[in-house]
Amino acid sequence: MNTSPAPSSLIALIPAYNEAAHVGDVVRRARQHLPVLVVDDGSSDDTIAVARAAGARVWEQPANQGKGMALRAGFRWALEHNMTVVITLDADGQHDPDEIPCFVHAYARNHADLIIGARDFSRIPPVRRLANTLGQKSFSWALGHDIPDNQSGYRLLSRRMMTTALESTEQGFEFEVEMIVQCVLRGYQLDWVPIRTIYADERSHIHPFWHTVHFTRMVWRARRLRRQYRKPASNSQIRGSREKG
Repeated sequence: MNTSPAPSSLIALIPAYNEAAHVGDVVRRARQHLPVLVVDDGSSDDTIAVARAAGARVWEQPANQGKGMALRAGFRWALEHNMTVVITLDADGQHDPDEIPCFVHAYARNHADLIIGARDFSRIPPVRRLANTLGQKSFSWALGHDIPDNQSGYRLLSRRMMTTALESTEQGFEFEVEMIVQCVLRGYQLDWVPIRTIYADERSHIHPFWHTVHFTRMVWRARRLRRQYRKPASNSQIRGSREKG
């Protein structure tokens, strides 16, 4: 029989940088499902005060270091506090906290080490849609597996996946891309759940040119690492369970 992890062993992890306008609502809605840890990445606005007022535990980074470093801090906290699972979601409102149970139920079915929320690219603004589609195809080619969404920040990670992710030296969004590379090449189980695609008034902290440069580097790194592994993960280790729930 499939079982869910105990509520005390799960936490929602929200990295945040200057998201005072959105983080309060995200925290309040996420807390309807799980306790919440917000890792503030050196915000200069009221993100910390708003997150605490909404009921989150807040870990403060002394300066802005990027999303990858904020996630690392959250993973270390979760491991030190004996969390079995963390679910990461962004603070800007692009992820619907009411979909947290979808990740918990998927984990109860198969205990995958990494479960990623896959967006519907047809609902993304045209410029971003093109970039995401090209990125999806090139990254899938590099790993030799279909990776429907390599940059979604809505994810569930097991303890093993958190520990592995902490070995990465990547920063920023590359940290999340590297996470997928390590999951696949180490033969961990990767799963997907469909999530809503939300775009409103959120601000992007990504510079398009450098994002492209760094993502291209990650694609070639993934290709190179794949060649180094004698026994790449088989397709059966990636469960594309993307049925609508």
